[in-house]
Order: sequence, then structure tokens, then C-alpha cells
Amino acid sequence: MHPVLLVSLLFIGSAFAAADLLQNPDFETPPLHVPRNSTSPFQLLNENSTIPGWTFEGTVVYVTASQTVALPGDGHAIQLIQDGKINQTFHPNASYSHYLLTFVLAPGGQNCSNSGSIGVSVPDNHAVFSFKQHYGKEGWETYGVYLGSWEEQEPINLIIESQATESDANSTCWPVIDKLLIKTTETLAPGNDNLLLNGGFEFGPEFLVNSTEGILLDPAPSPVLSALRQWSITGTVKYVDSKHYFVPEGNAAVEMVSGVSAGIQTAMTVTEGSSYSLEFTLGDANDSCVGSFIVGAQAGPAAQNFTLQSNGTGSAKKLSLAFKADSMTTSISFVSYTTTQTKDGLFCGPVVDNVVLRASHAIKSVMKWEGLIPLLFLVAILW
Repeated sequence: MHPVLLVSLLFIGSAFAAADLLQNPDFETPPLHVPRNSTSPFQLLNENSTIPGWTFEGTVVYVTASQTVALPGDGHAIQLIQDGKINQTFHPNASYSHYLLTFVLAPGGQNCSNSGSIGVSVPDNHAVFSFKQHYGKEGWETYGVYLGSWEEQEPINLIIESQATESDANSTCWPVIDKLLIKTTETLAPGNDNLLLNGGFEFGPEFLVNSTEGILLDPAPSPVLSALRQWSITGTVKYVDSKHYFVPEGNAAVEMVSGVSAGIQTAMTVTEGSSYSLEFTLGDANDSCVGSFIVGAQAGPAAQNFTLQSNGTGSAKKLSLAFKADSMTTSISFVSYTTTQTKDGLFCGPVVDNVVLRASHAIKSVMKWEGLIPLLFLVAILW
């Protein structure tokens, strides 16, 4: 069987949905047995307190949005002090689906630009996050992470805990977490005219309803374990939506925000010696990111730098790169070669979207005829 046809058969079915798998994911249902007359936005939980839907250990604080702590809306959140931990067990609602987590991370007070880190853990996966300055206008950031894939109704324990270093021992600044949302995605299938999986970046973590800042994605060395499905990540990129940013096509795109070496990469099974065309769109996110963007694109043995002059108001340019496959596996990558900031000092960068890998006309003809063989065989039998 032709390798391209084999790939098409391996990836069948595609769907994605936000799942209400967690109880009290935004902590709006307040803890029990805490003082109700406190005027402080920070309420330390004691051994008699309980957080609906969650269990906790160590030093945990219930936080109300205030001038001291910025949160999405006028909501509530949980602060994890040095040994603080919260956890909840959820049950996957479909077998062999992939689960992605979106959450908000904020510093634990004014002048707390560096307020420690948190660890997000599930069976066989652990990731650490810290609040990053200068990636958005808000006093908080939204992050996305790949959790894993499990069988339906298998109990999964999600653990969120502070990650302290020796220098944090006497700190009064600790991370605040809020708005946890789990999304499920099934196995992806290539489109009718694109050999790449998720070339339009429509499959990624869920955007929060009341967030206008996009979702930060930290480095993910494996496309299998990446929240941006089928793409590995270097540096930090921002997953942006069409409601709040300029997206060249569809609902989502990728902005490479952490400067030089930020990028994405994937790989595809192809036919060695055959010719292919990689088409893609470069643009800016309409977020006041002005400058000369230089992006390196690589497809198999071919590599080329492309330049986009951005005025920061939303622009796009369709580009292409032709190559001949020198092996059965072809790597596709995009990397930023510039570091750009807005006038407000926010890090920003080029947007990549609508990445399409097409085979040459000859390969398409072979695919077409091989697809007709079973039908011709059936006709011969009936004749």
C-alpha cells in the first residue's frame, strides 16, 4: 500500500469538545468553614476547611480578586504556599481520547513578578509552570498543557502543587491558580487536500470565555505530548483565537512570542524521492507588534528564511516551499529569528497558520488510481 494512503488509514475520526470533567474548576463555590466576615482577599484554610470538589494539603489560601491580586473577572482562586497542594479525581468520558488542560496562573500579590512555580501532575505526566511577565496586558496568564490519554472511566488524579526552591522559603509571594478547564480531542485525520495533521492549528487547548490574552504553550519536545496536537514546541508560543486576534484562517493560529528559537515542528511519512509543496501563511496577530519578522521554514532537505514587515494591525502573506523528499519521514518546522516587543514592552512575534503539505500531481494520480482498485475489482466480479 502507498505510504500516504497508509497514513490516511491510521488517523481516522476527529472531534474535540470542552468537557465538564472537574467539579468547581473556577473555585467560585467557596470553601466551607472559613470566616465570612473577613475583609482580607486572602483567607487561610485550616484543617476544618473543605474546598468543594477538591482536597488539599499543606498551606492553601482562598483568594478573592482585588487590587492586590488580578484574576479574570471578579472571581476567586486558590493560592498555594510553599507546601500547598490541591487535587481532584476525574473520570475520562471517552476511551483513547486525549485530554488537554487550560488554566490561569497569577502572581500572589502586588510586586510579585516572580512568585514561584506550580507543578501539574497526572499519572505518567508532570509539568512545571511559572508566571511569565510581558506576554499579555493582564496581571495573569493563561497556560495550556497536555495531560494524557486514558480509557473511559479510568480514575485520574489531577494534582496541582507549589514548586518551591530554597530561595522561596521566606517568600510572601506564591502562585495563584484559577479557571481550570479540561478539553478532549480524539485522533486526528488529515483533510482532503492536506497531508499534515492539524495544519490549521484548530486542535489545541480550550480558550477561556472571559480571557482575551490567548494561551501560552511552553516547550514540548514531543508532538505526541504537546497541547498543540501533532506539533512539538520550542521556546514559548501563544495559541491565539480569532475572536481576539487576527487569525489568517479558521479559529486559531500560533504566535511565536518568546523571540529567537521560538517555533513549532512536526513530521510526516512521505514517499522518498517524490516532490512535495509546503504552503503556509505568515502574519501578525493585530496586537501592535511592529517590526521585521524573520521566520525560518524547513521541509525535509529544503530550508528558507522568509521576512514579513509588520505594522501590527493584522496582515498575512501566503508563502510556499517546494522540496523533494530524501527519506520516508519529512520534518516540517517554523522558527522565529527575531525578538520583538510592543511599545508597552510585551513580547510578541510572527503568526503561523494554514500549513498545507501537498504531494506532486504524479503522486496524487497514483493515490487516485490505488483508491479505485477495490472498486474496479468489485465491478469485475459482478460482470
